[in-house]
Amino acid sequence: MLAMLAATVLPGCEPKEELITTDGSAQLAFSADTVAFDTVFVQTRTVAKRLWVYNRNKRAVRVDEIKLAGPYGDPYKLIINGDSGAAVQNLTIRGNDSLLILVKATLGANAQPQNRPFLQEDRIEFRTNGNQQRVQLVAYGQNAYFHFNETLACNSVWRNDKPHVIYGGVVVPAGCSLRIEEGTRVYCHSRAGIIIRGTLLVNPTLQPTGEVRPDDRRIVRFQGDRLEAFYNDIPGQWAGIQFEASSSRNSVVRFCEIKNASFGLLVYNPEAQQPFPKVTVENTIIHNISGAGLTFASGGQRFNGGGILSFSGDFDVRNTLFTNCGEYALGGFQGGTYNLQYCTIANYTPQFRRETRSITIADVLPVREPTLSVLPVFNLQNSIVWGSVEDELLFVNSQKYLGQITVRNSVLRTKDYDAATDASGRPGLARNGNLLNVNPKFRRTPENATSRFDYRLDTLSPASNRALPLPQLGTDLRNLGRSATTPDPGAYERVNP
Repeated sequence: MLAMLAATVLPGCEPKEELITTDGSAQLAFSADTVAFDTVFVQTRTVAKRLWVYNRNKRAVRVDEIKLAGPYGDPYKLIINGDSGAAVQNLTIRGNDSLLILVKATLGANAQPQNRPFLQEDRIEFRTNGNQQRVQLVAYGQNAYFHFNETLACNSVWRNDKPHVIYGGVVVPAGCSLRIEEGTRVYCHSRAGIIIRGTLLVNPTLQPTGEVRPDDRRIVRFQGDRLEAFYNDIPGQWAGIQFEASSSRNSVVRFCEIKNASFGLLVYNPEAQQPFPKVTVENTIIHNISGAGLTFASGGQRFNGGGILSFSGDFDVRNTLFTNCGEYALGGFQGGTYNLQYCTIANYTPQFRRETRSITIADVLPVREPTLSVLPVFNLQNSIVWGSVEDELLFVNSQKYLGQITVRNSVLRTKDYDAATDASGRPGLARNGNLLNVNPKFRRTPENATSRFDYRLDTLSPASNRALPLPQLGTDLRNLGRSATTPDPGAYERVNP
């Protein structure tokens, strides 16, 4: 395909009866003086980078040789004019025409033995009319632990000295655990994921001192393995973390970031087997999530994605931020218990035309003909549920479980439930200290900024000081102290910049 493309767009590389200049002043020009690759994991091939070579002269020039200074393919490989090879000689470029070179890098397993990132350099050399020109090649390499469709040993521990890169997936067996040390980085290849049949423990005992800022090294991070800047905020790059049926037990996810997946945390228990898998989530950010049309091979059914997606599962969620979730921030179906305290759902979705509501709770699965109804329990306290949709909460068949819906001291965007009393099978949420349909005024959102979003409350936020003190939760997402008398709702306590 590359050869065909090059032949199509570069017809001028094989001129017919055109005068060739041998003047030493006829040099080449380049689209860049350095071709740089972001972090490259050893044994992993990069995307191809493009280098354009220009002949700015009116006459054609003959390039005597193009080659790598170092050994060919170690770690760089060139595709010149559609052909791969160690070097090219006597290549003619027509006047005012160009040549495309594709550069790839693959770092060998023994490129650098230490665990620290390292630099791998080379250069492309051009010899034309007696002139020697060069373009630098730079790749930042990183050794890693690689997991290829792996069932982990019982009670495994993932260390933080090197990143962990997942291809296909990893499975934590029933009755076993996977403990992930603080500061560990986990990168998942396209469609890869983590299946928990036992227990996942992410930062289970970390007791940080001081502020835990977004770039804190103690945070465990899960994301895709495409590290180019273009992919920083693109959802759906990998599957997510899935907890299976009744064998998964008492998982804990703390001081963690999960991004760019089809789903963040998924309990998949479609037969509602008892006891339900339970997951505790604390001091976590889940963002850039979208998995429209997910297919689960074991059930053959299609679902949307979600920051937290639960089919008959139990979740306790505290001090957690959800944002840019293309379908659901929290989708709880076919029962389950959902306890949310001090959470911020700021579900602005500039990349999507979202029609689903950020929080959706139902007694059935979202399939065309649901067959099983299990009544959910939903408790929301001291939280903010806001976003780009006019109604950000939905309780499906709520007349069946009105007495199991509790919402207190929270800021909500909802028209459907803007009443002080329950009526017609719908909960009335304009009570119990809740503030409805009043913009909480976050500092920076897609409505007033293009980047560096900040979902802490602005100094003039009408949401400030509306929460009910919870002594057991005396610090916020960033481990900053909350007011003992009038705390703020949401994941962040408002402090001066």
